[in-house]
Amino acid sequence: MNFSYKNPTCIQFGEGQISSIVNFINKKDKVLLVYGGGSIKQNGVYAQVCLALKEYKYFEFSGVEANPSVETMNKALKIVREEDIDFVLAIGGGSVIDGCKYLVAAACYDGDAWDFLDSTSIVENALPLGVILTLPATGSESNKVAVLSKKATNEKRFFDSDFVFPKFAVLDPRTMTTLSDKQIANGLADAFVHVCEQYLTYPTNSLVQDGYSESLLKALITLGNTWEKRKTKNWQDNLMWIANQALNGLIGVAVPQDWASHMIGHELTALIGIDHARSLAVIQPHLLRVMFKDKKDKLRQMGENVFGIHNDAQAVIVLIENFYKNIGIKTSLKDYSFDEDSLNTILSSLNKHNMTKLGENENITLEKSSQILRLAMQ
Repeated sequence: MNFSYKNPTCIQFGEGQISSIVNFINKKDKVLLVYGGGSIKQNGVYAQVCLALKEYKYFEFSGVEANPSVETMNKALKIVREEDIDFVLAIGGGSVIDGCKYLVAAACYDGDAWDFLDSTSIVENALPLGVILTLPATGSESNKVAVLSKKATNEKRFFDSDFVFPKFAVLDPRTMTTLSDKQIANGLADAFVHVCEQYLTYPTNSLVQDGYSESLLKALITLGNTWEKRKTKNWQDNLMWIANQALNGLIGVAVPQDWASHMIGHELTALIGIDHARSLAVIQPHLLRVMFKDKKDKLRQMGENVFGIHNDAQAVIVLIENFYKNIGIKTSLKDYSFDEDSLNTILSSLNKHNMTKLGENENITLEKSSQILRLAMQ
């Protein structure tokens, strides 16, 4: 267990915490507010932010899409440079936050910031970033990873850098009041797969990481089993905190990680526009079947410690599928516009992006990815 771990993001959790943002932003700073489609003006978040920043000079950029594109964020970059912005405040879910991570890095870079996502350059500096989370799912509010798309080439890629860790993140579960059932389900599924990507590999006897991962998984299953309470305060409090803990880096310390479901899922989102969380729910169960030999020991452990079943690794995969289905998420590509041509396009894209040795053992080849996708098509 040799590792280095840090998380510099200060979490401000709970109702009324939006007002605390003034403790983190210098009053001399020019601030850019970045948000999505405008729901923050319906749930009261926008009014709270404006009140908190009444003594600041701030600008606004809206219209960040569900899968943020560099084309959209480059429009925001123009404002950053023209107005000499000092601080970026992301208000929204993972898409807005990821877009802003790109934005703050691009602001300190002379070239095309897509370079960070295609790995031709690394981030060496960034503007400070703060977050007000409104949709719990990705954990992006306190990690260093950003996922963005490039519409011009139909690509979805990611980068990570310590420079884009948010300085603070406000997690007020009351901001979830205007979320649709689809958005809440996506957040629940996304957090679940995030934990699994760091847990469902092979045994390592990492008692802290395994134990914490199992606690998070049990908590997410409890939320799924009490779906009818999703509009209640306690239910939403728990989802917002669990989703944060699922991907703030802690449970991945000193353990092998998979992320193949994400890499294949990103291609599905780029190609057919399927929601990120739903792409994961389609891919993950079938990946577990194809890679069962590698996963069976950890699946058996998950059965024992999470689902309370004994010595039945295959049954765990079915229970995972049922978890998604019970909250209204489909687990087959036949429910989406996906055909043989789509399959070939996905495989070609994986090959182009060097995604030919995926998984914790780097043995998910293009052939294995094809098997996974074909199972998902049935």
